[in-house]
Amino acid sequence: MKTIRAWQLAVLLAPAVLIYALFSALPLLDTLRLGFYTANDAGVRSFVGLDNYRTILFDPDWSAAFWNAMWNNVKFFCIHMALQNPIGLLLASLFSLKGLRGARTYRTLIFLPTLLSVVIIGFIWQLILSPLWGVGEKLLGLVGLADWFAPWLGQESTALLTLSLISVWQYVGIPMMLIYAALLAVPEEVLEAAHAEGASGLRIFWQIKLPLIYPTLGLVTILTFVANFNAFDLIYSVKGALAGPNYATDLLGTYFYRTFFGYQAQIGSPTMGAAVATLMFLVILAGVGAYFVMVQRRLTRYAL
Repeated sequence: MKTIRAWQLAVLLAPAVLIYALFSALPLLDTLRLGFYTANDAGVRSFVGLDNYRTILFDPDWSAAFWNAMWNNVKFFCIHMALQNPIGLLLASLFSLKGLRGARTYRTLIFLPTLLSVVIIGFIWQLILSPLWGVGEKLLGLVGLADWFAPWLGQESTALLTLSLISVWQYVGIPMMLIYAALLAVPEEVLEAAHAEGASGLRIFWQIKLPLIYPTLGLVTILTFVANFNAFDLIYSVKGALAGPNYATDLLGTYFYRTFFGYQAQIGSPTMGAAVATLMFLVILAGVGAYFVMVQRRLTRYAL
């Protein structure tokens, strides 16, 4: 058997390493560096150390907006964890049952929204939920719930929840397909042995299938965490950069956008924006690190 030499391996890896370095690693490092600087009106930058981070975290003019965005992001993530992933698990479990008619069609229809542009999704749901010309009130009226309709996207108490539910509806197909693939990989001989022992379908799911797909559930969790704390496009397409009403839907992504690029009366600052981006990176890094340290080690023994 011919072995691969070191120079051959280097040649094979070089394109991927170069692309990653140019478009991911170097911009990340430059962002981290830029967060330690400030710029005057002439655009001249000077090193200020951790001053930008102290301003964002503790200055009343900046910290209130940052912590509001952080708290909204936590709620955004929790809603996805409470709804999107359990629904994805339920759907995957149903579609993995043998003999289910139309399973392929249903999977396609549920996964289809994930392929659509977020701008299109936001525009469609704005039309549906609009109290002026939307069809949401009429649809609720068909089932006798017209009195329940309200301008959910325009109320501070319901705007973030409504956008979270829209996001869950759009992306529930991703955890569904990942969990579905994991369920199909469960060895048939294990299930047949459980049936032979007289185990019920529910017991087989809870005591055999579920432990075997724990690694996939962990992967789905961390993907949801990273995606939610990078969320921007849905909020921006529906509520704009101000993430109204009264910043009730403001996430770290929209807060970063206003800080870096500026919006309306707010002047953009690349250095402060870089500091916000660095804080976002640290939050995501902390979450991913906690997952690998506290969860991943315990899930390894359940790997198929």
